[in-house]
Amino acid sequence: MTTISTAAVAPSGDSRTIPDQPSPIIAREGWVILVIVFLLAGGLTWLSVWQFQALGWIAAVPAALLILFCLWFFRNPQRMIPADPSAMVAPADGVVIAVEPAELPDELATTASEPMQRIVIFLNVFNVHVNRVPFAGTILKVARKAGGFAHAGRPEAQHNQRCTLAMKTKDGRLLAISQVTGLIARRIVCHAQAGEQYEKGQRFGLIRFGSRTDIYLPASALVTVKPGDKTLGGTTIIARL
Repeated sequence: MTTISTAAVAPSGDSRTIPDQPSPIIAREGWVILVIVFLLAGGLTWLSVWQFQALGWIAAVPAALLILFCLWFFRNPQRMIPADPSAMVAPADGVVIAVEPAELPDELATTASEPMQRIVIFLNVFNVHVNRVPFAGTILKVARKAGGFAHAGRPEAQHNQRCTLAMKTKDGRLLAISQVTGLIARRIVCHAQAGEQYEKGQRFGLIRFGSRTDIYLPASALVTVKPGDKTLGGTTIIARL
């Protein structure tokens, strides 16, 4: 049974939080899709009523469900971000499926000065899909890599299409975050650019319709989650540097 990790909630005693940055309740990345869905659903319902009269309203049921699903998928809730300067927060809502030694993705064309580990978070279609930066720092590089579309919960998904950010923390440590597509997800949205400064928990992108997010961090970091734990993006503490 999966549970939201309670061990990740500020064991250092620092329970202060930082207010989230203002943002629309529905992610901007979904606005165009929602407009298209509204138009298609409305058109289908109108045609059904025109053709079948009272029975045509039956078509309104799946149309309404599709609209509700899209609104739910692109929701963009506000979060309270832990102020503890050592805390690294989850970059996404989901379930931790792996904590393991790893090397940085080859598309970054850089080598870490110390051993690294990876935390893998799987997002199903009902999770919030907005991605957040896990730690304050500067974006060094944004690299995209073509690949397959295996189920994001399986090991072979590490070869899927992805977008990876390399970051340097304020104390000079290297981190990386990969947005990885899945079986259904085929569209990665990443707004981050090299040279930009990001605060902990700040939104940087979104993956549409099921995916996973990988976080690469120094092996010396204390990981506070384990496989099976649920995470909330920007809120759950997944590690301490």
